[in-house]
Amino acid sequence: MTERVEVGGLQVAKVLYDFVNEEALPGTGVDADGFWSGAAAVIDELAPKNKALLATRDDLQARIDGWHRDRAGTVIDPAE
Repeated sequence: MTERVEVGGLQVAKVLYDFVNEEALPGTGVDADGFWSGAAAVIDELAPKNKALLATRDDLQARIDGWHRDRAGTVIDPAE
């Protein structure tokens, strides 16, 4: 099971948390608290749009699956 760290209201995999804090941020002028609070704000802002996009993807995949199911065992005409 993945070990997680709670930071900025997020549950972050410890390996990612350590990488960001110890390797990605040093030398950038961005402090860890500022990074994680900013990341949490962006994730919070974009979560509804992401959820809608995932629902659209699920719908499209269901249609594609249905198309193939309906044509199982038949020769598929590429022009169709």
